[in-house]
Amino acid sequence: MSNPSTNSANATLKNAPPLSVTVGGRIVSPALPIVSASTPNAIEQKFDSYLEHFSQQNIPLETTQGIQTRERVLAKIRKECRDWIRSVCLKIPLPPDAVQNAGGDLYTSGSYRLGVHEPGADIDTILVAPNVCTREDFFGSGYIPPDYDGESDLSRTRDPDSLAERIKRHPNVTNFVPVEGAAVPILTFDWEGINIDLLFARLNSSSVPRDFDIDNDSVLDGVDSATEKSLNGPRVTNLIAALVGGTSQRYETFLKVVRCVRKWAKAKGLYSNKMGYWGGVNINIAVVLVVQLYPNDCAANLLRKFFLVFKSWRWPNPILLTKPHDAGLGLPVWNAHHVNNLRQVAPVITPAYPAMNSTLSVSRQTLQILHEEFCKGHEILDKLWKDHQQGNLQSGDRFQELFHPSDFFISYPLYLSICTVGPTEEDAQSWTGFVESRMRKLVSDMLGKSLPLSKIQLWPKKVEACVADRTALLTHDQRKNSVTYFVGFNVDKLRMRGNQLDIERQMQNFQQWELSRFQPVVNGMDVLVKNFKVKELPLICFQGYEGGKLEAMKKRRNFRDADPRRQQAKKNARLEELKAKMEEMKKKKEAIAAKAAGEKKRKREDDEEEDIGDLKESEESEKPPVSAGEAAAAQEEEALLENALDAIQNETGEKKTREEAERDRQQLLAGELLVEGGGDVDEDELAYGPDGARLLGGDVSNQKKVLSIAERESEILRKSGYNIVSEDEFAVVGGNIILPWRKNGRGSSSVSTNERKGENINPKTKIAFKTKFDVVELDADGFVIDKGDEDYSPTPVWEGRRPGFEFKLGERGLGYYRTGKKVVVPSHTAY
Repeated sequence: MSNPSTNSANATLKNAPPLSVTVGGRIVSPALPIVSASTPNAIEQKFDSYLEHFSQQNIPLETTQGIQTRERVLAKIRKECRDWIRSVCLKIPLPPDAVQNAGGDLYTSGSYRLGVHEPGADIDTILVAPNVCTREDFFGSGYIPPDYDGESDLSRTRDPDSLAERIKRHPNVTNFVPVEGAAVPILTFDWEGINIDLLFARLNSSSVPRDFDIDNDSVLDGVDSATEKSLNGPRVTNLIAALVGGTSQRYETFLKVVRCVRKWAKAKGLYSNKMGYWGGVNINIAVVLVVQLYPNDCAANLLRKFFLVFKSWRWPNPILLTKPHDAGLGLPVWNAHHVNNLRQVAPVITPAYPAMNSTLSVSRQTLQILHEEFCKGHEILDKLWKDHQQGNLQSGDRFQELFHPSDFFISYPLYLSICTVGPTEEDAQSWTGFVESRMRKLVSDMLGKSLPLSKIQLWPKKVEACVADRTALLTHDQRKNSVTYFVGFNVDKLRMRGNQLDIERQMQNFQQWELSRFQPVVNGMDVLVKNFKVKELPLICFQGYEGGKLEAMKKRRNFRDADPRRQQAKKNARLEELKAKMEEMKKKKEAIAAKAAGEKKRKREDDEEEDIGDLKESEESEKPPVSAGEAAAAQEEEALLENALDAIQNETGEKKTREEAERDRQQLLAGELLVEGGGDVDEDELAYGPDGARLLGGDVSNQKKVLSIAERESEILRKSGYNIVSEDEFAVVGGNIILPWRKNGRGSSSVSTNERKGENINPKTKIAFKTKFDVVELDADGFVIDKGDEDYSPTPVWEGRRPGFEFKLGERGLGYYRTGKKVVVPSHTAY
């Protein structure tokens, strides 16, 4: 007999939108509509075969032996975890039945759970244990040995029966590092050469049943924050797999695109969530979104449209696979309109409850890098696609252009090296891991926001070397146990004052505010910073180039010569030179009266004008011709995508036109804040003129007149009715001042006609605020007095029963609250 609840769920699923799935007892539907459900034609299938051939040759998968090794290692870890849970239950002690039914299991998440199977990739695991096992039992912290003398340091003493010590003592385990103080405590180690990240989740129940459903939202009832985040890993991974698992072909296509995007991100230095870029889960969510938009497309088309979608994405609109839902367990669910989420620049929201932003570490600076690489990737794949349509693509070897390693070490004129050193290998590992987790705050928050920089990039790959001054007082062990990271940056010349950048204050703040949180600090742990010009970088930075540093510098010169802005600057300089010559010829022409000489000069002028015309024609001829069919197809594809982006704009953000959304995105990438309720002219839209004056609109070339700061101040005073005297206008100071007895038109015939008509020469200056403020009252302590509304009535004493209200001390103070109504604190009282 069939289950009635199952039949009901299946019937509801049939009426759900396309691509909907049932996970954890609830129906999950996509947040965006399908852009195109068409299947690939013969030309697209041939293009996909080229990508398939390239992937087989350049993106290797885990061998069968490697997969078996991973399965064997996971089985051993699962057995070790269950033995530990049993030992904790016996140590309490619990009855034999409770020990037998305690349960506990090991779950996987991330790339291994999805089946990406990259050689050498780590495995993310989560141990789900009953509430009799605590985090102290897991790490062995707080242990006091039986022979403790009361004086020795116990900070590094662990319980020998803890799971951390059991794993550490195993003969096949190396590189064991416990991180207990993190927001999500973790054990990281290598078991038979396979890197394992082990998290701990403690349920709010005395046992873990055999039919335990980790996807059901009820498993989060009563758990702590660390357990919630640990369980979020497998729950999100399972939901991702379900959303693209409608057919086996669709799931295989999803895996192909994920492998390509991961390889691209690693090659470009964009694969590191803790450094402010995208990590594995962010890439998985982004690829699932593209599959939802084009569910029946092939891998090559999806890869091309991946870059099209995120090149055109209207940041800061969130990436949503499904609309966030609240299961009513009291956990915070991500909301685009919440005050804490308004400053998130590129949110990627996890689909499982509770929905949260998985890209909190992404800043405006790293988003700028990501957007540039999205544009470059789309340009490469779009060119390959057009060449394939014209029959010029004969193999998949040209896909290598997309995965070419980044030229980070030749892309910037200036660099910083950040070297971490430690006295021992174990201390250096823990110290370096902590500094890595804070590095993005140094680069994006302290350096990027306080220095006049137009672009700054942190290279997430560490260099196993000590790159520091030779004069630094470091021991041999410190230089041996060291790791170096590099940061490249461009200086904004318009904002630069002087010719030197001083980062001493930022480094001091970084050490005092961030690095001082590390415990325990051991003598010998330090961070050393050194600056370089691009030509001064050490040779170890150029090992990826075939010819070493010499070939890298040649490539940099070629990049500079091929830069469109540099080429345009050269053309502009040439035009200015020709125009100057023409002006000089005209002046000489006026000075020479001879007719023959004048004819020769006119001939020279014609030659110069021809040169200018040829130069302009050469600019236009450089643009490649685009056929009408290709242009129409590209426009249709972008139009369909824009319609889908309109849907998520209307769902999660303010009602805006496409032009307004694009303007907001450009402001975000440029580092300008998006302030709601602004006037027609935003302060962030001001740009700088040649002499330091600020211009409206952000484009210096479009301004009719550049005013200096003194001239702008004078203009403001004139509009306010004040008379400004300059040496050019008046010879006698005060000659233009209207005397007081003449202002009312009495006793003088020199009063102006406008004044006789009653017009005010000195109009009053009106101050208008861009933001509308609420008028509030403050008490004696300076706090806003809440006068109440229809859901709340403040009163210091009980005044009797009121239908539909209850008297209590709530979030808004003492008074009557409407029964069953969610308390909302007004914005003007949230101080």
